[in-house]
Amino acid sequence: MKTPLLFLCHRIPYPPNKGDKIRSFHLLHHLSQHFDIYLATFVDDPADWPYVPEVQKFCRDCLFVEQKKWPSRLRGLTGLVTGQALSIPFYASGEMHQWVADNVNEHQIEHAMVFSSSMAQYVLDTPYKFERKVVDFVDVDSDKWQQYAEQQSWPMSWLYRREARHLLTYEIRLAREFDAGLFVSSSEAELFRTLSPQTAKKIGFYNNGVNTGYFRPTKDCTSPYPPNACAVVFTGAMDYWPNIDAVVWFTNKVLPLLRGNHPNVQFYIVGSNPSKAVLQLAAEPGVVVTGRVEDVRPYVQYAAAAVAPMRIARGVQNKVLEAMAMEKPIIVSSKGLEGIAAENGKHVLIADSVDEYLNLLEKVMAGGFNELGASARRYVTLNFNWDNNLPEVVLLLGAEAALPVDNGLLCHG
Repeated sequence: MKTPLLFLCHRIPYPPNKGDKIRSFHLLHHLSQHFDIYLATFVDDPADWPYVPEVQKFCRDCLFVEQKKWPSRLRGLTGLVTGQALSIPFYASGEMHQWVADNVNEHQIEHAMVFSSSMAQYVLDTPYKFERKVVDFVDVDSDKWQQYAEQQSWPMSWLYRREARHLLTYEIRLAREFDAGLFVSSSEAELFRTLSPQTAKKIGFYNNGVNTGYFRPTKDCTSPYPPNACAVVFTGAMDYWPNIDAVVWFTNKVLPLLRGNHPNVQFYIVGSNPSKAVLQLAAEPGVVVTGRVEDVRPYVQYAAAAVAPMRIARGVQNKVLEAMAMEKPIIVSSKGLEGIAAENGKHVLIADSVDEYLNLLEKVMAGGFNELGASARRYVTLNFNWDNNLPEVVLLLGAEAALPVDNGLLCHG
């Protein structure tokens, strides 16, 4: 019998096909080698229910709670009355509270891993006596809401600014009450230290990893693009506002000018659950919206370039790392590169203006930057490896069996 561990996650950690689920799945998989996992999580996409058995393989026991969009949103609005960040009641569940209480008491669980700050409500203000509690904030979510506020007009700007303020108060409380608080990158951790200097010694990070055996150039896949098309690709969950904002901006500002010189250029938007705003882009010349695809790799491999023109961003963009692992030139905004210390011109290409995107795309299509792809893959392989990055999380939870990685990345509070 291994030490029991309560693992709370805001979204079912499978399939690992989007940013937070990639991170939560690999964390779950690694922790399951050292602990008996008792997992409680939400399922917010009906398409994810068939994957429940895959998650159960890693757990001693599990609870999966269906999360419906509109009831959750209405529940979230109660935060306006209670003075909470709306994210907290959005993820509230009486069923989950009861399940956590029953399992903590029955199995005498004294270790807890919380993935996403909104899930900490299930261990706060409770009589549970945890020996170790670790929270993976992933991103500084409060800052992301502040960025949202700056992009919107009233009343949404007011609502998002309120969320940023209340969520930061909540994040600081968690950093104070938990044994360690972790983020997705050194820059994300450093931002939070500036916002909460009193908890700086308890704040650390561990990098995401990339499965470079899976994300690699291969002759085993065929091109999904029409003959003679020159494809520029964006990948990501297309119901996520920063992704929506990025592709709308690129379609409206960059693509028409690019196609003026290169009529065969097509902009492929590849990702699940495209919003109405994204679907409408398919009516624009040269834009293809695919929706969910079985495998994004052929779209990246056979594109002339990948782009990540993020104007709102927090944490690490997995789309950038995956394109780098596949040796594909990726043109990314400065915001989209936060948390990835890649070198401009050597590993990636940085652009923040329309002219910069046009100039770099012209050069890529003309055959420039031939050595960039191989250099990018080497960088990702060296710096974004799950086996190197996860062992110290186990140590923070108090399992001495973990192999230590003395990389100085995590706190030891």
